[in-house]
Amino acid sequence: MSAICSPCCLIRVHDRAGNANDAAMTDDVPAATAQTKLIVPAADLDAARSASGYLAELLEPPPLAVSYFENGPTAYVVEAYFDEAPPLAELRAALALLDKAGIGAAVFEDVPDENWVSISQAALPPVEAGRFVIHGSHDAARIGRRPGAILIDAGEAFGTAHHATTQGCLEALDRAVRIGRFRNVLDLGCGSGVLAIAAARLLPHARITASDIDPIATDVARQNARANGTIGVHVVTAAGLDHGALRVRAPYDLILANILAGPLIRLAPSMRRAVSAGATVILSGLLIPQAEEVTAAYRAQGFRVVNRLDRNGWTALTLALAAPRAVHARRRRRMS
Repeated sequence: MSAICSPCCLIRVHDRAGNANDAAMTDDVPAATAQTKLIVPAADLDAARSASGYLAELLEPPPLAVSYFENGPTAYVVEAYFDEAPPLAELRAALALLDKAGIGAAVFEDVPDENWVSISQAALPPVEAGRFVIHGSHDAARIGRRPGAILIDAGEAFGTAHHATTQGCLEALDRAVRIGRFRNVLDLGCGSGVLAIAAARLLPHARITASDIDPIATDVARQNARANGTIGVHVVTAAGLDHGALRVRAPYDLILANILAGPLIRLAPSMRRAVSAGATVILSGLLIPQAEEVTAAYRAQGFRVVNRLDRNGWTALTLALAAPRAVHARRRRRMS
């Protein structure tokens, strides 16, 4: 094994306007350049995922790309590319706030002004999450057409399952379907459509809707649905749950929302209006310290926590809305 081997996770790409993409080795990826590379040593895979997740999702302004690589038998190195270097002291302080052992001191290194995409990217490996195996077309022959195989090539929409938030959602979905039945499912903020496709595989008789505010993402989701044979997935471009295209298909008995904590909190009242009694909601895209605030917002709307999965600094919450009969029973007990 060489000192630095193939990247083991998402390479998160941002264009000059700050729009995020998951990039792979494809001809349509923009040839951006970078002048500065941030290097963060990590003692193990968990530490590398936590550091790269912070840099890719929460840093402002965002880096042009983030990846991590093996750097010895157990150690890793995280690399983030910038056209302008952010303040190093602030970066180190933010990484320290992750409260994750094994993240070393960040340092900057100048890099040549050239096509950093072709240099920094490599084929992403398959990812197992629950009963699913998410893979790119470069692994299609090796993975084969097993029931849990989902083909997602990294491109212009988030969701290759290499990020802990997507993995957490897939595992939570797998668990929810084992213990409940669902007939009307929404993937809110669908990105690549991987969660909607997974739901369609598990629930072949359910009505599946996937929505995103970004028309590029919904185009990608449609293409991915066709590529995976889940042509019944209905993909719409819509901003929020109050959009007419989503209201007309409500109420939902399962909603998947892998977005950030702030939007999830703001959406809590709309989420309550969009679901049926006893519905399940799976939320991710939130850091572990943000989980309690998100949970409180949904408890205020009548949801309860069914399951919580913490992975590499991120949380996936499975919530259920109490059925009216259960709510009335609790009220009677309090009155007696």
